[in-house]
Amino acid sequence: MTSSPVKRAFKYRFHPTDAQASELSRTFGCVRKVYNMALAARTEAWARQERVNYNATSAMLTAWKKTDELAYLNAVSSVPLQQALRHLQSAFVGFFAKRAAYPRFKSRKRSRKSAEYTTSAFRFRDGLLTLAKMAEPLDIVWSRPLPEKATPSTVTVSQDSAGRWFVSLLCDDPSVKPLPASDAGIGIDVGLDHLLTLSTGEKVANPRHERRDRARLARAQRELCRKAKGDGANRRKARRKVAKIHARIADRRRDHLHKLTTRLVRDNQTLVIEDLTVRNMVKNRSLARAISDVAWAEFRGLLEYKAAWYGREVIAVDRFFPSSRLCSHCGALAERMPLSVRIWTCESCGSTHDRDVNAAKNLLAAGLAVSVCGAGVRPQRRIPGGPPARKQKPSQRKP
Repeated sequence: MTSSPVKRAFKYRFHPTDAQASELSRTFGCVRKVYNMALAARTEAWARQERVNYNATSAMLTAWKKTDELAYLNAVSSVPLQQALRHLQSAFVGFFAKRAAYPRFKSRKRSRKSAEYTTSAFRFRDGLLTLAKMAEPLDIVWSRPLPEKATPSTVTVSQDSAGRWFVSLLCDDPSVKPLPASDAGIGIDVGLDHLLTLSTGEKVANPRHERRDRARLARAQRELCRKAKGDGANRRKARRKVAKIHARIADRRRDHLHKLTTRLVRDNQTLVIEDLTVRNMVKNRSLARAISDVAWAEFRGLLEYKAAWYGREVIAVDRFFPSSRLCSHCGALAERMPLSVRIWTCESCGSTHDRDVNAAKNLLAAGLAVSVCGAGVRPQRRIPGGPPARKQKPSQRKP
């Protein structure tokens, strides 16, 4: 762990005045326009087998501002426009490194509305934040304090589909430090009936946030379907109503996962989870809604970055490891284990297991083997004392 402070974003709601909302909406549109034009220029250059980098698109932006057709770009702060070009450059870097797909054009209706300001485009004094091109500070709801003597390095303003305005301040947080080392470890088995089952035997209930608002959401979606397609006021109002329900569900889910992951990271040094491919699992039409509601991918993401903050270790066990069919007492491997079987008895030693608790215990044991020996996790033979775990070789993919 490094001793340098952790960069942390603090997100707050704010209520803009009519003039501020108009200025920000105009900025969002210009950011989207510049991003799309730069992406189109780079795509055309790519077809001609030419490389266009950030410096070239920045020069293009200067030329665009001098034309009569795009003179309105001068009405907004230039910093968010330059940041849009930097974000596009980062997207291409990820594409060329084969970490992401080819960048896509931003949509007025579907893309996130946001603008990023650096230190030259905002003023933060005495708890008041004033953005460029604005005469008054933003009316921010300070739901939690910033770190003492914190100075934001970047400010990102956004508006979600429910019409709510947010401002995110990125600053150093010296309060985030590695926790004292501990010998505690825990295996975590995720599920649908119970959100989590821990190797200690604890089961965390699935709140089913989406199910609680399913009737309201279905009613609002039916009302939206009855509205005439287009940009009419009634359809915008119905769409906003649906978005508010979705935002309410997502907020409750995120809050619950934050509290849960923080507790797990603080109490355990080693956390072992299963490496699931959620994107493939949601293709099951019967379980897609339930899998999306539990948000396994979001849970893993929160767990990993908090573990990095506080000096903990997260180990992901191979998805083909038979954690449910392996007896945690003697190591025997059962032949079959349908999902309907929740409690089973080992034929070798006679131990009776709860399916999920047994899986969590096996995940913990496999994760500790990886942590101590650096070994990979391989499925064992049915006979106890089979081949030991071996380091897994990365797959050799042809370019």
